[in-house]
Amino acid sequence: MRAMQIPSDHPLLLRIVDDLAERGWSQQNIFLPDALTRALAAECRQRAAEGELAPAAVGRGPFSEIREGIRGDRIQWIEPGQVEACDRYLGLMDSLREALNRGLFLGLEDFESHFALYPPGAFYLKHVDRFRDDDRRMVSAVLYLNDAWLPEHGGQLRMYLDESAEHDVVPTGGCLVVFLSGDIPHEVLPATRERLSLTGWFRRRGNELF
Repeated sequence: MRAMQIPSDHPLLLRIVDDLAERGWSQQNIFLPDALTRALAAECRQRAAEGELAPAAVGRGPFSEIREGIRGDRIQWIEPGQVEACDRYLGLMDSLREALNRGLFLGLEDFESHFALYPPGAFYLKHVDRFRDDDRRMVSAVLYLNDAWLPEHGGQLRMYLDESAEHDVVPTGGCLVVFLSGDIPHEVLPATRERLSLTGWFRRRGNELF
């Protein structure tokens, strides 16, 4: 299977790095080719149809639990070597990891990602992406896989930038949002139709001894 990598000094990646340095988040409305976006969406739907997506939990390790009053998405983690579309996406994310390390000196070592499917009406309440007892997640990345999405469908990612500023992202297919995991609270608003994404995190080495 062939990864899809681009140079770490590609203008698109450098724009993301500059955005993170300046304001802590970046929105690129056209990040993936349409064909790859459609292939990833088809893979997500196939996994859902085969019952492979499971209700997402909140919390970590032994303290994790399913709480649909907080989040209602169904997820499955992706791994290298499963399907070509996922490998191509992971290759792009590795290029972005290299660009972030070169531009921001974050020491990012890997990237983890899962498909997320929100049924109509599902949501995820306001939260931050870094666990209290695990500081490895540094940068969050959300790629949307929804075809012909309109603002009236809902499902926006709402980022709380400070006490008075909010920014809503319409989850249009091919759009990528990147933000500092521990710094930007955010939520997923309910939608009137099924909402698909790939949600992931660039991670550094943790402070644990083992």
